[in-house]
Amino acid sequence: MDMLWSGWGDPAKAAPLPDSVTGLLRDLLGVKPGDAEPVALEEIHVPESPLAPAARAALAEAVGGEAHVRTDAESRIRHTRGKSTPDLLRIRRGDTADAPAAVVLPAGHDDVVAVLRACAEHDLPVVPFGGGTSVVGGLAPGRHGPFVALDLRRMDALLDLDPVSRTATLQSGLRAPQAEALLAEHGFTLGHFPQSYEWATIGGFAAARSSGQASAGYGRFDEMVLGLTLATPEGTLDIGRAPRSAAGPDLRQLVLGSEGAFGVITSVTVRLRPVPRTRVHEGWRFASFEEGAAALRRLAQDGPRPTVLRLSDETETLIGLAQPDAIGAPGLPQNAGCQAVVGFEGTEEDTAYRRERAAEVLRACGGTPLGEEPGERWAHGRYSAPYLRDSLLDAGAFAETLETAAFWSRIPALYAAVREALTSTLTEAGTPPLVMCHISHVYENGASLYFTVVSAQGDDAVAHWEPAKHAANEAILAAGGTISHHHGVGTDHRDWYVREAGPLGVDALRAVKRRLDPAGLLNPGVLLPLD
Repeated sequence: MDMLWSGWGDPAKAAPLPDSVTGLLRDLLGVKPGDAEPVALEEIHVPESPLAPAARAALAEAVGGEAHVRTDAESRIRHTRGKSTPDLLRIRRGDTADAPAAVVLPAGHDDVVAVLRACAEHDLPVVPFGGGTSVVGGLAPGRHGPFVALDLRRMDALLDLDPVSRTATLQSGLRAPQAEALLAEHGFTLGHFPQSYEWATIGGFAAARSSGQASAGYGRFDEMVLGLTLATPEGTLDIGRAPRSAAGPDLRQLVLGSEGAFGVITSVTVRLRPVPRTRVHEGWRFASFEEGAAALRRLAQDGPRPTVLRLSDETETLIGLAQPDAIGAPGLPQNAGCQAVVGFEGTEEDTAYRRERAAEVLRACGGTPLGEEPGERWAHGRYSAPYLRDSLLDAGAFAETLETAAFWSRIPALYAAVREALTSTLTEAGTPPLVMCHISHVYENGASLYFTVVSAQGDDAVAHWEPAKHAANEAILAAGGTISHHHGVGTDHRDWYVREAGPLGVDALRAVKRRLDPAGLLNPGVLLPLD
């Protein structure tokens, strides 16, 4: 099943906002219904594909026939940009300026290599396309002219499973739910459940350094990767022959997070964990975000480490965004404070032990237990937030997210700086926002901050957001944060990533790209500026 072309996920799961939320948007933020409905798919005009006949023939030969080279309007629309709010607003008004000339579907590594060689011969940029879930402009190349969207959906196999070593090799186009189902047949799980879980792919997880909502227990996806295969116009890289090695720099880390700029990840070898026998989530209340963050730091540094550990600030707790599928429902807590969700997975004995010890720490840090209902409610609705974003757009509101990470000592100043940048910029523009935040990924030495911004759209919502996004990015770097914890760089964060990496670091990455992609055809303008 394809994702909704003008929004997120499965159209059957979309739901209008409750009247109480619509009223809050109107009264608090001045949100007014949009003047026009989004255009229908069949009404969108896409110019005829500019793909030359010779290039089309070469691509068809590379992937086993014409059926796997699509130039019809609908296929090209569905592969136009990603799922950031600006991306959605543009496609909703029929803007297909970034539509690919063709969508090409390889079946395996050799097909990908052949496609890259054909594209090099015909000077066609290539944008790898997994689940299409990028929210940082990672699917629209900066180079003008025709390009190919390389859709990896046919590459969806479990290639190998080693139960002794607890590893599996998965093709990169395999979507996360299908990967979990295949692994579960053998009693294993990846334990990787980001908000994009229902649609994202294994290759996308690796290319963007994805982080799942159970990262406190399972780690980030890049920590799970033991090996990978990369197809480039210059040949193939097979990386990773042992769990750890002192044989020079770890080339895996060069490919992880490269966002298709160095090559196309065709398979990934990952470590596995047994399917947990017990899962439980519970809610806790803290008087303030500062107090709750201190409790999370205590658990992250001294243990016991829960599997899920997240904390909503006062605004996010009050609005109920910690349980996005229940916003506007009666019975949500309305008293001041911050809600944390703490989850445990594993054997019954281990889960009970860690849960009991963690409760002692949380109480000592000022936490009040709320029982399992808030935690299970979060777990039930944890993939609902993107659908809520679509409903907000339908109602005439603007809604977007951004994220960062820093060392624990910098978290308070970073939190304040980003909130202030977003609030002041949008207020000065005449659309005072609601800015919410949560911590969802914790480490011994630091944590991530994930912000959600809701406001009226303004006359041109895309142009209206740009100064606020710019101000937030500037605040992140000034406060010592990284420009992205798990969304990636794409084009939206590229100029700030260049500053974060520094001139020498960028030159080193350019040298890698020149060796692997001499013509600069792989996702040009993403991650690194064009030469």
